[in-house]
Amino acid sequence: MPKGYWVSVYPTITDPEQLAAYNKLAAPAVKAAGGRTFARGGSRVVAHEAGIAERVVLIEFDSFEQAVAAYESAAYQEALAALPDGFERDFRIIEGLD
Repeated sequence: MPKGYWVSVYPTITDPEQLAAYNKLAAPAVKAAGGRTFARGGSRVVAHEAGIAERVVLIEFDSFEQAVAAYESAAYQEALAALPDGFERDFRIIEGLD
């Protein structure tokens, strides 16, 4: 069964304190849903073409369905509520190849 992935790119971070509040809630919600964080950071990013050298997060789940369910979970929705209004990120849930 193909794995599922969350891919997040943060073009700008205007309020690091509110992002930290989100992370404090999001990390345990993702872990409880079976997610494994493979990459999270922005200190070592090489951007090409239209890429932005800012924070990138990659999280793996055992299936695409598990990744969608994790996003829809009450615990993760609580974490999302901690993000400030107007916060910008490019977030996708994608299915792996195998």
